[in-house]
Amino acid sequence: MGVHERDSQDRGRENAPVGVGLTTGEVARRLGVAPTTVRTWDRRYGLGPAAHTGGRHRRWTPVDVARLERMCALTATGIPPAEAARTVLGEATQEPAPAAPVTPAPPEAPGEETPARRDEGVAPRPSARARSRAGSGLRLGDVRQECKGIARAALRLDASALDELLESAIAEHGLVAAWTEVIMPTLQAVGRKWESSGEKYVEVEHFLSWHVSGALRRGAPPTAADRPGATVVLACVPGENHTLPLEVLAAALAEHGLPVRMFGGALPVESLVTAVRRTGPAAVALWAQSRTTASRPLAQHVAAMEWGVRGARRKPVVLTIGPGWTGRTVTGLPRPTGLAEAVAVLERVVSR
Repeated sequence: MGVHERDSQDRGRENAPVGVGLTTGEVARRLGVAPTTVRTWDRRYGLGPAAHTGGRHRRWTPVDVARLERMCALTATGIPPAEAARTVLGEATQEPAPAAPVTPAPPEAPGEETPARRDEGVAPRPSARARSRAGSGLRLGDVRQECKGIARAALRLDASALDELLESAIAEHGLVAAWTEVIMPTLQAVGRKWESSGEKYVEVEHFLSWHVSGALRRGAPPTAADRPGATVVLACVPGENHTLPLEVLAAALAEHGLPVRMFGGALPVESLVTAVRRTGPAAVALWAQSRTTASRPLAQHVAAMEWGVRGARRKPVVLTIGPGWTGRTVTGLPRPTGLAEAVAVLERVVSR
Protein backbone atom coordinates (compact mmCIF):
# COMPACT_ATOMS: atom_id res chain seq x y z
CA MET A 1 0.00 0.00 0.00
CA GLY A 2 1.42 3.44 -0.96
CA VAL A 3 1.88 6.39 1.38
CA HIS A 4 -0.91 8.43 -0.22
CA GLU A 5 -3.30 5.47 -0.12
CA ARG A 6 -2.57 4.90 3.59
CA ASP A 7 -3.07 8.60 4.37
CA SER A 8 -6.39 8.52 2.51
CA GLN A 9 -7.40 5.47 4.51
CA ASP A 10 -6.51 7.19 7.79
CA ARG A 11 -8.58 10.23 6.86
CA GLY A 12 -11.44 7.95 5.93
CA ARG A 13 -11.38 6.29 9.34
CA GLU A 14 -11.73 9.63 11.07
CA ASN A 15 -14.63 10.67 8.81
CA ALA A 16 -16.62 7.51 9.54
CA PRO A 17 -20.09 7.95 11.05
CA VAL A 18 -20.19 8.83 14.72
CA GLY A 19 -21.30 6.09 17.09
CA VAL A 20 -19.40 3.12 15.68
CA GLY A 21 -16.17 3.59 17.63
CA LEU A 22 -13.39 6.13 18.10
CA THR A 23 -11.37 7.93 15.44
CA THR A 24 -7.58 7.87 15.50
CA GLY A 25 -7.51 11.41 16.88
CA GLU A 26 -9.94 10.51 19.66
CA VAL A 27 -7.92 7.41 20.58
CA ALA A 28 -4.71 9.46 20.64
CA ARG A 29 -6.23 12.02 23.03
CA ARG A 30 -7.55 9.27 25.28
CA LEU A 31 -4.12 7.63 25.48
CA GLY A 32 -2.18 10.89 25.67
CA VAL A 33 -0.03 10.13 22.63
CA ALA A 34 0.34 11.72 19.20
CA PRO A 35 -1.92 10.45 16.39
CA THR A 36 1.22 9.61 14.40
CA THR A 37 2.20 7.18 17.16
CA VAL A 38 -1.15 5.39 16.94
CA ARG A 39 -0.83 5.12 13.15
CA THR A 40 2.74 3.85 13.42
CA TRP A 41 1.70 1.09 15.81
CA ASP A 42 -1.07 0.19 13.38
CA ARG A 43 1.13 0.04 10.28
CA ARG A 44 4.30 -1.37 11.79
CA TYR A 45 3.04 -3.82 14.41
CA GLY A 46 -0.51 -4.67 13.35
CA LEU A 47 -2.20 -3.01 16.33
CA GLY A 48 -4.87 -1.40 14.17
CA PRO A 49 -8.65 -1.48 14.50
CA ALA A 50 -10.53 -4.53 13.30
CA ALA A 51 -13.94 -2.91 12.68
CA HIS A 52 -14.90 -1.55 9.23
CA THR A 53 -17.59 0.95 8.30
CA GLY A 54 -18.35 2.18 4.84
CA GLY A 55 -15.91 -0.08 2.99
CA ARG A 56 -12.33 0.45 4.12
CA HIS A 57 -13.18 3.08 6.72
CA ARG A 58 -12.30 1.80 10.17
CA ARG A 59 -13.01 2.83 13.75
CA TRP A 60 -11.36 1.76 17.01
CA THR A 61 -13.46 -0.52 19.23
CA PRO A 62 -13.12 -0.96 23.01
CA VAL A 63 -11.00 -4.07 22.41
CA ASP A 64 -8.71 -2.12 20.07
CA VAL A 65 -8.32 0.68 22.61
CA ALA A 66 -7.57 -1.79 25.41
CA ARG A 67 -4.70 -3.24 23.34
CA LEU A 68 -3.25 0.22 22.79
CA GLU A 69 -3.53 1.04 26.50
CA ARG A 70 -1.54 -2.11 27.20
CA MET A 71 1.01 -1.06 24.56
CA CYS A 72 1.40 2.35 26.26
CA ALA A 73 1.92 0.75 29.65
CA LEU A 74 4.61 -1.62 28.35
CA THR A 75 6.57 0.94 26.33
CA ALA A 76 6.47 3.38 29.26
CA THR A 77 8.50 0.90 31.32
CA GLY A 78 11.27 0.92 28.71
CA ILE A 79 10.29 -2.16 26.68
CA PRO A 80 11.05 -1.60 22.95
CA PRO A 81 7.88 -1.05 20.90
CA ALA A 82 8.39 -4.16 18.75
CA GLU A 83 8.72 -6.39 21.80
CA ALA A 84 5.78 -4.69 23.51
CA ALA A 85 3.63 -5.23 20.41
CA ARG A 86 4.48 -8.95 20.33
CA THR A 87 3.45 -9.20 23.98
CA VAL A 88 0.17 -7.37 23.37
CA LEU A 89 -0.72 -9.49 20.34
CA GLY A 90 0.21 -12.67 22.21
CA GLU A 91 -2.04 -11.72 25.12
CA ALA A 92 -4.87 -10.93 22.72
CA THR A 93 -4.79 -14.46 21.26
CA GLN A 94 -4.95 -15.98 24.75
CA GLU A 95 -7.69 -13.86 26.31
CA PRO A 96 -9.68 -11.11 24.55
CA ALA A 97 -9.71 -7.79 26.35
CA PRO A 98 -12.99 -6.99 28.12
CA ALA A 99 -15.25 -4.68 26.15
CA ALA A 100 -15.99 -1.48 28.05
CA PRO A 101 -18.39 1.14 26.71
CA VAL A 102 -16.61 3.69 24.53
CA THR A 103 -18.10 7.17 24.20
CA PRO A 104 -16.84 9.18 21.22
CA ALA A 105 -15.15 12.48 22.01
CA PRO A 106 -16.86 15.74 21.03
CA PRO A 107 -16.49 16.49 17.27
CA GLU A 108 -13.75 18.91 16.20
CA ALA A 109 -13.62 21.55 13.52
CA PRO A 110 -13.07 20.19 9.99
CA GLY A 111 -9.45 19.32 9.36
CA GLU A 112 -8.47 19.90 12.97
CA GLU A 113 -6.68 17.21 14.93
CA THR A 114 -5.09 18.42 18.16
CA PRO A 115 -3.07 15.51 19.62
CA ALA A 116 -2.69 16.86 23.13
CA ARG A 117 -6.13 18.40 23.69
CA ARG A 118 -7.43 17.95 27.21
CA ASP A 119 -9.40 14.73 27.38
CA GLU A 120 -12.72 16.18 28.51
CA GLY A 121 -16.03 14.49 27.94
CA VAL A 122 -14.48 11.33 26.46
CA ALA A 123 -14.82 8.90 29.31
CA PRO A 124 -15.48 8.82 33.08
CA ARG A 125 -12.53 10.06 35.12
CA PRO A 126 -10.42 7.22 36.53
CA SER A 127 -9.89 6.76 40.24
CA ALA A 128 -7.25 8.86 42.04
CA ARG A 129 -4.99 5.84 42.28
CA ALA A 130 -5.26 5.20 38.54
CA ARG A 131 -4.64 8.88 37.78
CA SER A 132 -1.49 8.90 39.88
CA ARG A 133 0.02 6.16 37.78
CA ALA A 134 -1.12 7.42 34.36
CA GLY A 135 0.18 4.22 32.77
CA SER A 136 3.67 5.74 32.66
CA GLY A 137 5.34 4.67 35.88
CA LEU A 138 5.34 8.31 37.03
CA ARG A 139 3.24 9.63 39.89
CA LEU A 140 1.56 12.59 38.21
CA GLY A 141 -1.43 13.09 40.48
CA ASP A 142 -4.61 14.70 39.21
CA VAL A 143 -3.11 16.64 36.32
CA ARG A 144 -3.97 17.60 32.77
CA GLN A 145 -4.16 14.80 30.23
CA GLU A 146 -1.27 16.41 28.35
CA CYS A 147 1.09 15.64 31.27
CA LYS A 148 0.44 11.94 30.89
CA GLY A 149 1.06 11.98 27.16
CA ILE A 150 4.28 13.99 27.51
CA ALA A 151 5.52 11.67 30.26
CA ARG A 152 4.88 8.59 28.12
CA ALA A 153 6.62 10.10 25.10
CA ALA A 154 9.62 11.10 27.24
CA LEU A 155 9.90 7.63 28.77
CA ARG A 156 9.77 6.07 25.29
CA LEU A 157 12.38 8.62 24.09
CA ASP A 158 9.95 9.34 21.26
CA ALA A 159 11.29 12.65 19.88
CA SER A 160 8.66 13.35 17.21
CA ALA A 161 5.71 12.61 19.50
CA LEU A 162 7.24 14.68 22.31
CA ASP A 163 7.76 17.71 20.06
CA GLU A 164 4.20 17.45 18.76
CA LEU A 165 2.68 17.21 22.24
CA LEU A 166 4.76 20.07 23.69
CA GLU A 167 4.03 22.41 20.79
CA SER A 168 0.33 21.55 20.93
CA ALA A 169 0.17 22.30 24.67
CA ILE A 170 1.86 25.69 24.20
CA ALA A 171 -0.37 26.58 21.24
CA GLU A 172 -3.57 25.58 23.04
CA HIS A 173 -2.99 26.92 26.55
CA GLY A 174 -0.48 29.73 26.00
CA LEU A 175 3.10 29.63 27.20
CA VAL A 176 2.56 30.56 30.85
CA ALA A 177 -0.32 28.12 31.43
CA ALA A 178 1.41 25.35 29.44
CA TRP A 179 4.54 25.71 31.57
CA THR A 180 2.73 25.99 34.90
CA GLU A 181 0.04 23.34 34.40
CA VAL A 182 1.54 20.89 31.90
CA ILE A 183 5.32 21.04 31.42
CA MET A 184 6.54 21.81 34.93
CA PRO A 185 4.43 19.08 36.66
CA THR A 186 5.78 16.55 34.15
CA LEU A 187 9.38 17.65 34.70
CA GLN A 188 8.88 17.41 38.46
CA ALA A 189 7.46 13.90 38.12
CA VAL A 190 10.43 12.81 36.01
CA GLY A 191 12.78 14.37 38.57
CA ARG A 192 11.11 12.47 41.42
CA LYS A 193 11.37 9.24 39.45
CA TRP A 194 15.06 9.87 38.84
CA GLU A 195 15.75 10.59 42.53
CA SER A 196 13.88 7.49 43.69
CA SER A 197 15.37 5.04 41.19
CA GLY A 198 19.10 5.54 41.58
CA GLU A 199 19.45 7.85 38.57
CA LYS A 200 17.85 5.23 36.33
CA TYR A 201 15.83 7.87 34.47
CA VAL A 202 18.43 10.62 34.14
CA GLU A 203 18.45 10.24 30.35
CA VAL A 204 14.69 10.82 30.32
CA GLU A 205 15.06 14.06 32.28
CA HIS A 206 17.79 15.33 29.96
CA PHE A 207 15.78 14.27 26.89
CA LEU A 208 12.62 15.99 28.11
CA SER A 209 14.45 19.20 29.12
CA TRP A 210 16.14 19.43 25.72
CA HIS A 211 12.86 19.09 23.85
CA VAL A 212 11.10 21.59 26.12
CA SER A 213 13.90 24.06 25.38
CA GLY A 214 13.48 23.48 21.64
CA ALA A 215 9.70 23.88 21.82
CA LEU A 216 10.12 27.18 23.66
CA ARG A 217 12.44 28.54 21.00
CA ARG A 218 10.18 27.46 18.16
CA GLY A 219 7.05 28.80 19.83
CA ALA A 220 8.34 32.16 21.07
CA PRO A 221 8.08 35.26 18.88
CA PRO A 222 11.26 37.05 17.78
CA THR A 223 13.02 39.08 20.48
CA ALA A 224 11.62 42.61 20.68
CA ALA A 225 13.77 45.46 19.42
CA ASP A 226 15.78 47.36 22.03
CA ARG A 227 14.17 50.32 23.69
CA PRO A 228 16.47 52.54 25.79
CA GLY A 229 16.06 51.70 29.45
CA ALA A 230 13.56 48.89 28.78
CA THR A 231 15.84 45.86 28.42
CA VAL A 232 15.56 42.92 30.83
CA VAL A 233 18.74 40.95 31.61
CA LEU A 234 18.27 37.27 32.55
CA ALA A 235 21.12 35.22 34.04
CA CYS A 236 21.79 32.30 36.33
CA VAL A 237 23.98 33.16 39.30
CA PRO A 238 27.57 31.80 39.28
CA GLY A 239 27.61 28.03 39.80
CA GLU A 240 23.99 27.60 38.68
CA ASN A 241 23.39 25.68 35.43
CA HIS A 242 19.61 25.11 35.52
CA THR A 243 18.67 27.40 32.64
CA LEU A 244 15.27 26.03 31.58
CA PRO A 245 13.15 28.25 33.90
CA LEU A 246 14.98 31.30 32.56
CA GLU A 247 14.34 30.14 28.99
CA VAL A 248 10.64 29.98 29.80
CA LEU A 249 10.75 33.49 31.28
CA ALA A 250 12.61 34.80 28.22
CA ALA A 251 9.98 33.33 25.90
CA ALA A 252 7.14 34.73 28.01
CA LEU A 253 8.69 38.22 28.00
CA ALA A 254 9.13 38.00 24.23
CA GLU A 255 5.40 37.19 23.97
CA HIS A 256 4.74 40.42 25.85
CA GLY A 257 6.99 42.44 23.55
CA LEU A 258 9.71 43.16 26.12
CA PRO A 259 13.37 43.32 24.97
CA VAL A 260 15.37 40.55 26.62
CA ARG A 261 19.06 39.71 26.95
CA MET A 262 19.49 36.08 27.97
CA PHE A 263 22.91 35.03 29.32
CA GLY A 264 22.10 31.48 30.42
CA GLY A 265 23.85 29.39 33.04
CA ALA A 266 26.60 30.10 35.57
CA LEU A 267 27.48 33.63 34.42
CA PRO A 268 30.68 34.74 36.24
CA VAL A 269 30.37 37.80 38.46
CA GLU A 270 32.68 39.93 36.29
CA SER A 271 30.73 39.01 33.15
CA LEU A 272 27.41 39.77 34.82
CA VAL A 273 28.63 43.22 35.88
CA THR A 274 29.93 43.91 32.37
CA ALA A 275 26.64 42.80 30.79
CA VAL A 276 24.64 45.09 33.09
CA ARG A 277 26.86 48.10 32.38
CA ARG A 278 26.74 47.51 28.61
CA THR A 279 22.97 47.06 28.37
CA GLY A 280 21.78 49.55 31.02
CA PRO A 281 18.73 47.36 31.75
CA ALA A 282 15.52 48.31 33.48
CA ALA A 283 15.64 45.02 35.38
CA VAL A 284 17.93 42.08 36.07
CA ALA A 285 16.50 38.67 36.99
CA LEU A 286 18.91 36.35 38.81
CA TRP A 287 17.94 32.67 38.87
CA ALA A 288 19.12 30.30 41.62
CA GLN A 289 17.92 26.70 41.78
CA SER A 290 19.94 25.82 44.89
CA ARG A 291 20.45 27.71 48.14
CA THR A 292 24.16 27.02 47.81
CA THR A 293 24.33 29.23 44.72
CA ALA A 294 21.99 32.05 45.81
CA SER A 295 24.17 34.98 46.90
CA ARG A 296 22.74 38.00 48.73
CA PRO A 297 25.95 40.05 48.29
CA LEU A 298 25.83 39.50 44.52
CA ALA A 299 22.18 40.62 44.28
CA GLN A 300 22.89 43.67 46.42
CA HIS A 301 25.96 44.56 44.34
CA VAL A 302 24.02 44.43 41.05
CA ALA A 303 21.14 46.43 42.55
CA ALA A 304 23.60 49.17 43.60
CA MET A 305 25.15 49.56 40.14
CA GLU A 306 24.63 52.95 38.45
CA TRP A 307 25.12 54.32 34.95
CA GLY A 308 24.15 57.33 32.89
CA VAL A 309 25.03 61.01 32.98
CA ARG A 310 25.73 62.80 36.25
CA GLY A 311 22.53 63.94 37.89
CA ALA A 312 20.40 61.41 36.01
CA ARG A 313 21.94 58.12 36.96
CA ARG A 314 19.84 54.98 36.95
CA LYS A 315 19.90 51.62 38.72
CA PRO A 316 18.36 48.29 37.69
CA VAL A 317 15.54 46.63 39.57
CA VAL A 318 16.93 43.22 40.60
CA LEU A 319 14.58 40.23 40.89
CA THR A 320 15.72 37.16 42.83
CA ILE A 321 13.89 34.21 41.26
CA GLY A 322 14.02 30.48 41.79
CA PRO A 323 13.77 28.14 44.82
CA GLY A 324 17.38 28.83 45.81
CA TRP A 325 16.38 32.24 47.18
CA THR A 326 13.92 30.71 49.67
CA GLY A 327 14.95 31.94 53.11
CA ARG A 328 17.53 34.27 51.54
CA THR A 329 15.30 37.26 50.85
CA VAL A 330 17.20 40.43 50.00
CA THR A 331 15.55 43.49 51.53
CA GLY A 332 14.08 45.81 48.93
CA LEU A 333 14.37 43.38 46.01
CA PRO A 334 11.28 41.77 44.44
CA ARG A 335 11.07 37.99 44.72
CA PRO A 336 8.23 36.69 42.50
CA THR A 337 7.23 33.12 43.29
CA GLY A 338 6.05 32.02 39.85
CA LEU A 339 6.33 32.64 36.13
CA ALA A 340 3.16 34.72 35.81
CA GLU A 341 4.14 36.92 38.75
CA ALA A 342 7.66 37.43 37.38
CA VAL A 343 6.26 38.53 34.00
CA ALA A 344 3.83 40.94 35.70
CA VAL A 345 6.57 42.49 37.88
CA LEU A 346 8.90 42.97 34.91
CA GLU A 347 6.12 44.52 32.81
CA ARG A 348 5.49 47.06 35.57
CA VAL A 349 9.20 47.83 35.91
CA VAL A 350 9.68 48.33 32.17
CA SER A 351 6.54 50.48 31.86
CA ARG A 352 7.99 52.92 34.37
